[in-house]
Amino acid sequence: MAANHAIRFPHEGLTTVPRGGARLLEGGPIAAEIRQAVSEDVAAYRERHGRPPVLAVVICGRDAPSMVYLRQIIRGCEKVGIEGRLVEVDGEASEARVVEAIAGLNADPEVNGIIVQMPLPPTIRLRSVVEALDPAKDIDGIHPLNAGLLRLGYDGFLPATAHAAVEILRRSGIEIEGKRATVVGRSAVVGMPAAFLLVRENATVTVCHSRTRDLARHVKEAEILLVAAGKPGLITGSMLRRGAVVVDIGINVVDGRIVGDVDFETARRVASAITPVPGGVGPLTNALLLAHLIRAALGQETAHETAATPKKRRPVTEAPTRVRVGVASRGAR
Repeated sequence: MAANHAIRFPHEGLTTVPRGGARLLEGGPIAAEIRQAVSEDVAAYRERHGRPPVLAVVICGRDAPSMVYLRQIIRGCEKVGIEGRLVEVDGEASEARVVEAIAGLNADPEVNGIIVQMPLPPTIRLRSVVEALDPAKDIDGIHPLNAGLLRLGYDGFLPATAHAAVEILRRSGIEIEGKRATVVGRSAVVGMPAAFLLVRENATVTVCHSRTRDLARHVKEAEILLVAAGKPGLITGSMLRRGAVVVDIGINVVDGRIVGDVDFETARRVASAITPVPGGVGPLTNALLLAHLIRAALGQETAHETAATPKKRRPVTEAPTRVRVGVASRGAR
Protein backbone atom coordinates (compact mmCIF):
# COMPACT_ATOMS: atom_id res chain seq x y z
CA MET A 1 0.00 0.00 0.00
CA ALA A 2 1.28 3.46 -0.86
CA ALA A 3 2.63 5.40 2.10
CA ASN A 4 0.22 8.31 1.64
CA HIS A 5 -2.69 5.91 2.18
CA ALA A 6 -1.37 4.46 5.42
CA ILE A 7 -3.56 4.94 8.45
CA ARG A 8 -1.92 5.27 11.86
CA PHE A 9 -3.66 5.37 15.21
CA PRO A 10 -1.47 6.98 17.87
CA HIS A 11 -2.11 5.84 21.43
CA GLU A 12 -3.14 9.39 22.29
CA GLY A 13 -4.86 11.89 20.03
CA LEU A 14 -7.02 11.46 16.98
CA THR A 15 -6.41 10.29 13.44
CA THR A 16 -6.88 12.84 10.69
CA VAL A 17 -9.84 12.29 8.37
CA PRO A 18 -8.72 12.34 4.73
CA ARG A 19 -9.57 15.51 2.85
CA GLY A 20 -12.87 14.98 1.03
CA GLY A 21 -14.10 12.36 3.49
CA ALA A 22 -13.22 8.85 4.50
CA ARG A 23 -11.19 6.53 2.31
CA LEU A 24 -13.48 3.90 0.78
CA LEU A 25 -12.57 0.30 1.55
CA GLU A 26 -14.01 -1.38 -1.52
CA GLY A 27 -14.33 -5.14 -1.65
CA GLY A 28 -14.60 -5.44 -5.43
CA PRO A 29 -10.90 -5.21 -6.37
CA ILE A 30 -9.88 -7.62 -3.58
CA ALA A 31 -12.66 -10.01 -4.58
CA ALA A 32 -11.45 -9.95 -8.20
CA GLU A 33 -7.95 -11.05 -7.12
CA ILE A 34 -9.38 -13.91 -5.09
CA ARG A 35 -11.72 -15.03 -7.89
CA GLN A 36 -8.81 -15.12 -10.33
CA ALA A 37 -6.89 -17.49 -8.07
CA VAL A 38 -10.02 -19.59 -7.50
CA SER A 39 -10.71 -19.84 -11.22
CA GLU A 40 -7.22 -21.26 -11.80
CA ASP A 41 -7.78 -23.90 -9.11
CA VAL A 42 -11.22 -24.70 -10.56
CA ALA A 43 -9.80 -25.15 -14.06
CA ALA A 44 -7.19 -27.59 -12.75
CA TYR A 45 -9.87 -29.46 -10.78
CA ARG A 46 -12.07 -29.77 -13.87
CA GLU A 47 -9.17 -31.12 -15.88
CA ARG A 48 -8.57 -33.84 -13.31
CA HIS A 49 -12.20 -34.79 -12.70
CA GLY A 50 -14.00 -33.92 -15.92
CA ARG A 51 -16.54 -31.83 -14.00
CA PRO A 52 -16.59 -28.64 -11.94
CA PRO A 53 -16.66 -28.50 -8.15
CA VAL A 54 -20.21 -28.04 -6.84
CA LEU A 55 -21.65 -25.63 -4.28
CA ALA A 56 -25.16 -26.44 -3.00
CA VAL A 57 -27.26 -23.61 -1.56
CA VAL A 58 -30.19 -24.73 0.60
CA ILE A 59 -33.12 -22.28 0.49
CA CYS A 60 -35.75 -22.36 3.23
CA GLY A 61 -37.74 -19.22 2.40
CA ARG A 62 -37.75 -16.04 0.36
CA ASP A 63 -36.34 -13.47 2.75
CA ALA A 64 -35.52 -10.42 0.60
CA PRO A 65 -32.01 -9.48 1.84
CA SER A 66 -30.81 -13.07 1.89
CA MET A 67 -32.16 -13.76 -1.61
CA VAL A 68 -30.11 -10.82 -2.90
CA TYR A 69 -27.07 -12.37 -1.25
CA LEU A 70 -27.76 -15.86 -2.66
CA ARG A 71 -28.22 -14.58 -6.20
CA GLN A 72 -24.83 -12.89 -5.93
CA ILE A 73 -23.27 -16.17 -4.79
CA ILE A 74 -24.67 -18.07 -7.77
CA ARG A 75 -23.40 -15.38 -10.16
CA GLY A 76 -20.00 -15.61 -8.49
CA CYS A 77 -19.95 -19.37 -9.05
CA GLU A 78 -20.61 -18.87 -12.74
CA LYS A 79 -17.72 -16.42 -13.06
CA VAL A 80 -15.12 -18.92 -11.82
CA GLY A 81 -16.54 -22.11 -13.31
CA ILE A 82 -18.08 -23.56 -10.14
CA GLU A 83 -21.49 -25.22 -10.47
CA GLY A 84 -23.97 -23.59 -8.11
CA ARG A 85 -27.04 -25.62 -7.23
CA LEU A 86 -30.08 -24.06 -5.58
CA VAL A 87 -31.79 -26.66 -3.38
CA GLU A 88 -35.16 -25.23 -2.40
CA VAL A 89 -37.21 -26.99 0.26
CA ASP A 90 -40.65 -26.65 -1.33
CA GLY A 91 -43.90 -26.09 0.49
CA GLU A 92 -43.75 -25.84 4.27
CA ALA A 93 -40.06 -25.96 5.08
CA SER A 94 -40.20 -28.13 8.17
CA GLU A 95 -37.09 -28.79 10.20
CA ALA A 96 -37.14 -32.48 9.28
CA ARG A 97 -37.30 -31.71 5.56
CA VAL A 98 -34.42 -29.26 5.72
CA VAL A 99 -32.27 -31.71 7.69
CA GLU A 100 -33.17 -34.45 5.19
CA ALA A 101 -32.11 -32.22 2.28
CA ILE A 102 -28.78 -31.50 3.96
CA ALA A 103 -28.20 -35.20 4.65
CA GLY A 104 -28.71 -35.95 0.96
CA LEU A 105 -26.13 -33.31 0.00
CA ASN A 106 -23.68 -34.64 2.58
CA ALA A 107 -23.92 -38.07 0.92
CA ASP A 108 -23.59 -36.75 -2.64
CA PRO A 109 -19.93 -37.17 -3.69
CA GLU A 110 -20.30 -34.49 -6.37
CA VAL A 111 -21.28 -31.81 -3.84
CA ASN A 112 -18.19 -30.23 -2.32
CA GLY A 113 -19.69 -27.45 -0.23
CA ILE A 114 -23.03 -26.59 1.36
CA ILE A 115 -24.42 -23.31 2.63
CA VAL A 116 -27.85 -22.73 4.12
CA GLN A 117 -29.88 -19.57 3.63
CA MET A 118 -30.04 -17.40 6.74
CA PRO A 119 -32.08 -16.37 8.59
CA LEU A 120 -34.04 -19.60 8.91
CA PRO A 121 -37.84 -19.56 9.28
CA PRO A 122 -38.83 -19.31 12.98
CA THR A 123 -40.17 -22.88 12.97
CA ILE A 124 -36.70 -24.32 12.24
CA ARG A 125 -34.08 -24.56 14.96
CA LEU A 126 -30.67 -23.32 13.87
CA ARG A 127 -28.97 -25.96 15.98
CA SER A 128 -30.63 -28.85 14.13
CA VAL A 129 -29.59 -27.47 10.75
CA VAL A 130 -26.05 -26.66 11.83
CA GLU A 131 -25.46 -30.07 13.36
CA ALA A 132 -26.77 -31.78 10.21
CA LEU A 133 -23.93 -30.34 8.09
CA ASP A 134 -20.87 -32.39 7.21
CA PRO A 135 -18.01 -30.28 8.68
CA ALA A 136 -15.89 -31.07 5.60
CA LYS A 137 -18.57 -29.43 3.40
CA ASP A 138 -19.46 -26.62 5.82
CA ILE A 139 -17.73 -23.88 3.89
CA ASP A 140 -19.43 -21.10 5.87
CA GLY A 141 -17.96 -22.35 9.14
CA ILE A 142 -21.14 -22.73 11.20
CA HIS A 143 -20.82 -26.38 12.30
CA PRO A 144 -19.69 -26.76 15.94
CA LEU A 145 -16.43 -28.38 14.83
CA ASN A 146 -15.44 -25.43 12.64
CA ALA A 147 -16.73 -22.92 15.20
CA GLY A 148 -14.65 -24.64 17.89
CA LEU A 149 -11.52 -24.59 15.74
CA LEU A 150 -11.98 -20.85 15.26
CA ARG A 151 -12.44 -20.26 18.97
CA LEU A 152 -9.30 -22.25 19.79
CA GLY A 153 -7.25 -20.45 17.16
CA TYR A 154 -6.84 -23.47 14.88
CA ASP A 155 -7.45 -23.75 11.14
CA GLY A 156 -10.98 -24.52 10.03
CA PHE A 157 -13.59 -23.12 7.68
CA LEU A 158 -14.35 -19.55 8.73
CA PRO A 159 -17.78 -17.89 8.53
CA ALA A 160 -17.39 -16.08 5.22
CA THR A 161 -18.93 -12.75 6.22
CA ALA A 162 -16.87 -12.45 9.39
CA HIS A 163 -13.80 -13.54 7.42
CA ALA A 164 -14.48 -10.85 4.81
CA ALA A 165 -14.89 -8.13 7.45
CA VAL A 166 -11.40 -8.78 8.81
CA GLU A 167 -9.82 -9.64 5.44
CA ILE A 168 -10.88 -6.28 3.98
CA LEU A 169 -8.95 -4.58 6.79
CA ARG A 170 -5.87 -6.74 6.24
CA ARG A 171 -5.90 -6.38 2.45
CA SER A 172 -6.42 -2.62 2.71
CA GLY A 173 -3.36 -2.17 4.91
CA ILE A 174 -5.30 -1.24 8.05
CA GLU A 175 -3.25 -1.94 11.16
CA ILE A 176 -5.24 -4.14 13.57
CA GLU A 177 -2.72 -5.26 16.17
CA GLY A 178 -3.04 -3.38 19.44
CA LYS A 179 -6.09 -1.37 18.34
CA ARG A 180 -9.31 -0.95 20.26
CA ALA A 181 -11.96 -2.70 18.19
CA THR A 182 -15.69 -2.78 18.83
CA VAL A 183 -18.09 -5.26 17.23
CA VAL A 184 -21.78 -4.34 17.28
CA GLY A 185 -23.74 -7.59 17.04
CA ARG A 186 -23.12 -10.97 18.68
CA SER A 187 -24.66 -13.47 16.26
CA ALA A 188 -23.05 -16.90 16.09
CA VAL A 189 -22.44 -16.55 12.34
CA VAL A 190 -21.12 -12.97 12.04
CA GLY A 191 -20.56 -10.88 15.16
CA MET A 192 -18.90 -13.39 17.47
CA PRO A 193 -16.71 -14.99 14.76
CA ALA A 194 -15.60 -11.49 13.70
CA ALA A 195 -14.67 -10.73 17.31
CA PHE A 196 -12.63 -13.93 17.60
CA LEU A 197 -10.83 -13.15 14.34
CA LEU A 198 -9.96 -9.66 15.56
CA VAL A 199 -8.57 -11.14 18.77
CA ARG A 200 -6.43 -13.48 16.65
CA GLU A 201 -5.10 -10.34 14.96
CA ASN A 202 -4.19 -9.03 18.43
CA ALA A 203 -6.85 -6.32 18.68
CA THR A 204 -8.47 -5.54 22.03
CA VAL A 205 -12.12 -6.29 21.36
CA THR A 206 -15.42 -5.15 22.87
CA VAL A 207 -18.64 -6.87 21.75
CA CYS A 208 -21.87 -4.87 21.94
CA HIS A 209 -25.40 -6.21 21.50
CA SER A 210 -29.07 -5.45 22.07
CA ARG A 211 -28.62 -5.40 25.86
CA THR A 212 -25.55 -3.15 25.86
CA ARG A 213 -25.99 -0.03 27.95
CA ASP A 214 -24.83 3.24 26.39
CA LEU A 215 -23.91 1.84 22.97
CA ALA A 216 -22.72 5.26 21.83
CA ARG A 217 -19.99 5.31 24.50
CA HIS A 218 -18.55 1.98 23.39
CA VAL A 219 -18.71 3.01 19.73
CA LYS A 220 -16.94 6.31 20.49
CA GLU A 221 -13.99 4.42 22.01
CA ALA A 222 -13.46 2.21 18.95
CA GLU A 223 -10.49 2.78 16.65
CA ILE A 224 -11.89 -0.04 14.50
CA LEU A 225 -15.65 -0.56 14.38
CA LEU A 226 -17.44 -3.57 12.85
CA VAL A 227 -21.23 -3.33 12.70
CA ALA A 228 -23.40 -6.41 12.15
CA ALA A 229 -26.67 -5.62 13.90
CA GLY A 230 -29.21 -5.88 11.08
CA LYS A 231 -30.62 -2.42 11.85
CA PRO A 232 -30.34 0.20 9.08
CA GLY A 233 -28.80 3.48 10.19
CA LEU A 234 -28.07 2.26 13.72
CA ILE A 235 -24.63 3.93 13.82
CA THR A 236 -24.34 7.61 12.90
CA GLY A 237 -21.35 9.85 12.41
CA SER A 238 -21.92 11.61 15.74
CA MET A 239 -21.33 8.30 17.55
CA LEU A 240 -17.90 7.68 15.99
CA ARG A 241 -14.41 8.43 17.26
CA ARG A 242 -12.82 10.82 14.81
CA GLY A 243 -10.55 8.87 12.45
CA ALA A 244 -12.11 5.48 13.21
CA VAL A 245 -12.11 2.72 10.60
CA VAL A 246 -15.67 1.51 10.00
CA VAL A 247 -16.63 -1.86 8.52
CA ASP A 248 -20.37 -2.00 7.80
CA ILE A 249 -21.45 -5.64 7.56
CA GLY A 250 -25.16 -4.90 7.51
CA ILE A 251 -27.36 -5.68 4.53
CA ASN A 252 -30.89 -4.29 4.67
CA VAL A 253 -33.48 -3.46 2.01
CA VAL A 254 -35.08 -0.05 2.63
CA ASP A 255 -37.45 1.41 0.03
CA GLY A 256 -36.01 -0.94 -2.57
CA ARG A 257 -32.40 0.04 -1.83
CA ILE A 258 -29.69 -2.02 -0.15
CA VAL A 259 -28.26 -0.15 2.83
CA GLY A 260 -26.03 -1.03 5.74
CA ASP A 261 -26.26 -0.60 9.50
CA VAL A 262 -24.20 2.61 9.39
CA ASP A 263 -25.51 5.97 8.22
CA PHE A 264 -22.93 6.30 5.48
CA GLU A 265 -23.23 10.02 4.71
CA THR A 266 -22.66 11.19 8.29
CA ALA A 267 -20.11 8.49 9.09
CA ARG A 268 -17.84 9.23 6.13
CA ARG A 269 -17.28 12.78 7.41
CA VAL A 270 -15.83 11.45 10.68
CA ALA A 271 -14.20 8.11 9.81
CA SER A 272 -10.76 7.80 8.22
CA ALA A 273 -11.87 4.75 6.23
CA ILE A 274 -15.24 3.07 5.69
CA THR A 275 -16.77 0.24 3.68
CA PRO A 276 -19.67 1.21 1.39
CA VAL A 277 -22.90 -0.78 1.21
CA PRO A 278 -23.22 -2.23 -1.33
CA GLY A 279 -19.68 -2.72 -2.60
CA GLY A 280 -17.74 -3.30 0.59
CA VAL A 281 -17.88 -6.52 2.60
CA GLY A 282 -20.48 -8.14 0.30
CA PRO A 283 -18.33 -8.78 -2.81
CA LEU A 284 -15.47 -10.05 -0.67
CA THR A 285 -17.79 -12.39 1.26
CA ASN A 286 -18.91 -13.97 -1.99
CA ALA A 287 -15.35 -14.37 -3.26
CA LEU A 288 -14.22 -15.94 0.02
CA LEU A 289 -17.07 -18.44 -0.11
CA LEU A 290 -15.75 -19.54 -3.50
CA ALA A 291 -12.25 -19.78 -2.03
CA HIS A 292 -13.60 -21.90 0.81
CA LEU A 293 -15.44 -24.09 -1.70
CA ILE A 294 -12.37 -24.91 -3.79
CA ARG A 295 -10.43 -25.50 -0.59
CA ALA A 296 -13.08 -28.01 0.47
CA ALA A 297 -13.03 -29.68 -2.96
CA LEU A 298 -9.25 -30.03 -2.92
CA GLY A 299 -9.32 -31.31 0.64
CA GLN A 300 -11.91 -33.95 -0.22
CA GLU A 301 -9.85 -34.91 -3.24
CA THR A 302 -6.77 -35.38 -1.05
CA ALA A 303 -8.75 -37.35 1.53
CA HIS A 304 -10.05 -39.75 -1.12
CA GLU A 305 -6.58 -40.25 -2.60
CA THR A 306 -5.03 -41.07 0.76
CA ALA A 307 -7.93 -42.98 2.35
CA ALA A 308 -5.87 -46.17 2.41
CA THR A 309 -3.13 -44.48 4.44
CA PRO A 310 -4.93 -42.37 7.07
CA LYS A 311 -1.71 -41.40 8.85
CA LYS A 312 -0.78 -39.29 5.82
CA ARG A 313 -4.11 -37.50 5.55
CA ARG A 314 -4.12 -33.75 5.92
CA PRO A 315 -6.97 -31.69 7.36
CA VAL A 316 -9.39 -30.43 4.71
CA THR A 317 -8.31 -26.84 5.29
CA GLU A 318 -4.65 -27.64 4.55
CA ALA A 319 -5.31 -28.70 0.95
CA PRO A 320 -2.93 -27.00 -1.51
CA THR A 321 -4.53 -24.04 -3.29
CA ARG A 322 -3.45 -20.90 -5.14
CA VAL A 323 -5.76 -18.81 -2.96
CA ARG A 324 -3.96 -16.95 -0.20
CA VAL A 325 -6.54 -15.72 2.28
CA GLY A 326 -7.25 -16.20 5.93
CA VAL A 327 -6.37 -14.97 9.35
CA ALA A 328 -3.23 -16.61 10.68
CA SER A 329 -3.47 -18.83 13.73
CA ARG A 330 -1.85 -17.19 16.69
CA GLY A 331 -0.96 -18.43 20.13
CA ALA A 332 -2.93 -16.89 23.00
CA ARG A 333 -1.05 -14.66 25.41
